[in-house]
Amino acid sequence: MKNRFDNNPILGPKDIAPSQPDFVVECVLNPGDFRFEGKTWLLLRVAERPVQKEGLVSFPVIGNDGQMKILEFKTNDPELNLSDPRKVKYKGTTYLSTISHLRLVCSNDGIHFHEPDDFPASIHGHGPLETFGIEDCRVSLIDGVYHLTYTQVSESGVGVGLMRTRDWREFSREGMIFPPHNKDCALFEEKIGGKYYCLHRPSGVDFGGNFMWISSSIDMLHWGNHQCVLHTREGWWDSARVGAGGAPIKTKDGWLEIYHGADHQHRYCLGAVLFDLEDPSNVLARTEAPIFEPDAEYEKNGFFGNVVFTNGHLVDGDKITMYYGASDEVICGVTFSVQKILAALH
Repeated sequence: MKNRFDNNPILGPKDIAPSQPDFVVECVLNPGDFRFEGKTWLLLRVAERPVQKEGLVSFPVIGNDGQMKILEFKTNDPELNLSDPRKVKYKGTTYLSTISHLRLVCSNDGIHFHEPDDFPASIHGHGPLETFGIEDCRVSLIDGVYHLTYTQVSESGVGVGLMRTRDWREFSREGMIFPPHNKDCALFEEKIGGKYYCLHRPSGVDFGGNFMWISSSIDMLHWGNHQCVLHTREGWWDSARVGAGGAPIKTKDGWLEIYHGADHQHRYCLGAVLFDLEDPSNVLARTEAPIFEPDAEYEKNGFFGNVVFTNGHLVDGDKITMYYGASDEVICGVTFSVQKILAALH
């Protein structure tokens, strides 16, 4: 069903320069992917922080004035919690250990990538809803316009932002389209019954959980008709959370969505679900076993191990080419067969 690229990982922290001279790139992960001007493009998530000093932990945040500032704590402070490498908890407040921005790279062969010279080097967080950075962008081409749905992170919470571009040189920022706590927003790339649709994941606290929802819109800015379409499965590989990958793939049998699921040990795998072509709130089938698991060494060990994570894919007939994040540190490639995934659905 799957074939990893022979030269995995294809991109890692050593391949991407930090945005500032006193920073170091810790992780390159979870790219959106698309084709443009005859090339394969990735919109990387680049996570970076200052060079660490012995006995201290330091990390950046963006102030409401748009200026970067560095917070620093002593590692022996009893009120400091560094048990999760992705987070810094101090006196009841949670920060991110790195700050992420988006970076464009392109390739002529889909394997060897480089940063282009005549495009914006990077897209950084901007404004009070992105003070902890922007992450995990999904790219959907709709009506000739590239739509970027991405995670906005700040001390106020985690929500979904939208940007649009036609040429990857000028961008319109449309603001937050799903308020906290929400992420993993994947747009369908054509209208269904005269409306736009998307998958997204709000998170319940006392009731509910990390489930996948579907919503519709007439303009992709204002969303309604919210319905929960996919639950976690206790005791299974996707028992703790489920979330959309890239744009659903239209097949004769239905809309095929490759999604991520995680268990309570934070092991991330990929599965698939099939939605009805005319009513995508109707789930037709779902895989029982994962279609892709973190089995390779670079998927099991890294910044946050036992993770394979997708934000998108490129489809050529029966072939799916997916660029995915492994162990929250590097980017790899894998190919799938659409028909083999459909055959695995129950």
